[in-house]
Amino acid sequence: MTESDGDSTGRSLLSDPRLIIAKRDLSSLSREKTIVLALLIQLFVAAFSSFLVVGLTSLYNPGSVSAGEVVVGVAGEHDAPLVRAANEQDGLRAITYPTPETAREAYQDGRVHAVMLAGDSGNRIDVEVIAPQESIETTLIIDQVRTLLEAVERDERIARSDHLDRSTVPVPEKVDASPYFGFTYTVLVPLLLFLPPFISGSVAVDALTEEIERGTLELLRVAPLSLVDIVDGKALAMILIAPLQALLWVTLLGWNGIDIANLGQLLTVVTALTTLVVTLGLSLGVLTAKRREAQLLYSVLVIFGFGILTFLPEHPATTVAKLAVDSPTGTTTAHVVGYAVAAVALFVLARRLVARTDPEGL
Repeated sequence: MTESDGDSTGRSLLSDPRLIIAKRDLSSLSREKTIVLALLIQLFVAAFSSFLVVGLTSLYNPGSVSAGEVVVGVAGEHDAPLVRAANEQDGLRAITYPTPETAREAYQDGRVHAVMLAGDSGNRIDVEVIAPQESIETTLIIDQVRTLLEAVERDERIARSDHLDRSTVPVPEKVDASPYFGFTYTVLVPLLLFLPPFISGSVAVDALTEEIERGTLELLRVAPLSLVDIVDGKALAMILIAPLQALLWVTLLGWNGIDIANLGQLLTVVTALTTLVVTLGLSLGVLTAKRREAQLLYSVLVIFGFGILTFLPEHPATTVAKLAVDSPTGTTTAHVVGYAVAAVALFVLARRLVARTDPEGL
């Protein structure tokens, strides 16, 4: 092939009408204030995630943020396990009272934040908790008390297992996991990676239906362009923007000290999910030819589809979390491949649907 042939091939590739439509749609996104605002919010969260995660974790797990010591009054026949567990828990201090009445008086006088009364009910320990119902500290107090009760239950299960007639499943070892680690990889990372596909699908619906409602779709077909070419161009723009966003978010997370593993597989998941929702949105746009109806159906079907994914052996958020922390299993890899295959299959079916649609009927 001669140099002139190579130049002509490059020019023909750049002049591909589908690429021109994709470039046109991408440039028009800067005028969509809602989309720009959503992108800026995600950019802010990813760029400042190192300290934003502290405040967000306080909502996700209030006990993870130190907000002063919680003092609990303990009384009753079985107060010893509660006091012992409280002494091992950070941010919590237990004061023993001789009777339940004195513990209640201390609570009413404001000397303790909550009261725990441990009574005997056969072979069980019943604990009555008295805590403020309407207070700015209620969430933190309840979280600390719940953690204390879980620790007591665990200790009692271990202690009583030696007196059983039959062997039981051993209690797992206690793991001091950081709530920041769990929140970052199970909430923050999936949130940043799943939002771009959903936004791309919604924008794809608007991009096509507005062309139909304004009558500019026929102007595009004067080029001449087939309806399939137009849909391909719009799909290309919306599919490409999501993994680019995801790559930017991951880069910013890395700058904040949050390491993300298996970037290639994560981008594959994002691209596959984006292809699925964008293809769905464009197909609804072609079938309904009306923005409101298409957006309503898109929202309902996406929510319904996301609910169906919860029945998979591994939820998409779990797949992303396992990939991000570099602990994928065979099931995780199978889900990545499954998303990619489903995206390609749906895209091929959608192109056939568009090809059989009468453009004049739009």
